[in-house]
Amino acid sequence: MNHYQQILKIQTTGKSLCKITPKIEEAVATSGIKTGLCSLFLRHTSASLVIQENADPDVLKDLANFLAKLVPEGDRYIHDAEGPDDMPAHIRTALTHTSEQIPIDRGRLLLGTWQGIYLWEHRQRGHIRELVVHVSGA
Repeated sequence: MNHYQQILKIQTTGKSLCKITPKIEEAVATSGIKTGLCSLFLRHTSASLVIQENADPDVLKDLANFLAKLVPEGDRYIHDAEGPDDMPAHIRTALTHTSEQIPIDRGRLLLGTWQGIYLWEHRQRGHIRELVVHVSGA
């Protein structure tokens, strides 16, 4: 079994869903692995990863609106060291994922037709986020 690992630095623009599928596809292609598994791990506690609809941007807007209502920002939290979006960002990350796994076949991610991989920034301001891409297989 072969392994390939790369850390991607992704600049976010503040609270939003950033499509990262092409960056992951590029890492898989660089790995040279034809059959295996792509594991993703986001090294942060106030951003997350989701696999979601890649065709209709309204789906992403609805998701963001739903999570904003579910976990509102404000002064209701004890932990607010970095502002009113601090603790809500941590809760939103806990409700979503910081890791994903996608099978690889013939050197390509086996995502469904309408699936894309997104980094979900939960903070108001942008950050440079680190994503570990680990590809294993043959």
